[in-house]
Amino acid sequence: MANTQFKESDLLHISNLELLAKQVVEGFLTGLHKSPYHGFSVEFAEHRQYNNGESTKNIDWKLYARTDKLFVKRFEEETNLRCQIVIDTSGSMYFPSEGFNKIRFSVIAAASLIQLMKKQRDASGISLFNDELWFHSSAKLGLTHQKLLFSKLQSCLLEPKIQKASEIAKTLHYLAEGIHKRSLVIVFSDFLNNSNEALFESLQHLKYNKHEVVLFDIQDQTKELLFDFDNRPYLFKDLETGEELKLHPNAVKEIYLKNYKQHKEAIKLKCLQYKIDYNEAIIGPDFNQVLQAFIMHRR
Repeated sequence: MANTQFKESDLLHISNLELLAKQVVEGFLTGLHKSPYHGFSVEFAEHRQYNNGESTKNIDWKLYARTDKLFVKRFEEETNLRCQIVIDTSGSMYFPSEGFNKIRFSVIAAASLIQLMKKQRDASGISLFNDELWFHSSAKLGLTHQKLLFSKLQSCLLEPKIQKASEIAKTLHYLAEGIHKRSLVIVFSDFLNNSNEALFESLQHLKYNKHEVVLFDIQDQTKELLFDFDNRPYLFKDLETGEELKLHPNAVKEIYLKNYKQHKEAIKLKCLQYKIDYNEAIIGPDFNQVLQAFIMHRR
């Protein structure tokens, strides 16, 4: 599938996140129409047909002049979908410490989803958390609301002064109770939490309250998935606690890869059990992996 071509270096300094999101979505949609999924239409309904007897105050007269047909503008209560995007902003999401990291990938992907949903008249909101839920905006439509979302997302691209831990279970429990209308909850996290059991309970809480859940497990290919380091000692630092440990990667590689795989497989298995859409997302300039998963779920 085609995509607007980006280099990782181009994504390290973002002055206008909204403009970048538009470019990502335009590239994705161009590829969508040329892909094997051709024939699957993405509906971008900004209007609906006027029904006899209803108020005429919301008729789009400019559109009537062009088409000679009566259409009314659609508003928030007529939206097709309410989507809450939840982003983990804990210390581990700022890995790797240099270059393109997990938080940058998540922010651009989330901004692109908001832009795509805007075209579909789907309402979007964001929730940002680390050891607490530090920003929450319910799903809405409207330009002012979307400007706020882009602004808050852009703030996540700044290196945090204090790199905090992740309280994902507590956050998801809060959202399960706090989101009153049935919604699609999309979570961006590396899920490197201490307790899978607590995570599963919070995900089950969301499902019990009739919310649909899509997880994007954000991972770095080289250092996390492959544990590929040069053959020399390194000083490893926990980005959430500040704890440091000097060791040789080759001495721990085998046990690390085994534990990492077991941790991720346990999450996948539970998601399958709870009918939660689980997706691995590898950081880099390819945001189609997120947009395509969303479109397939939306379908």
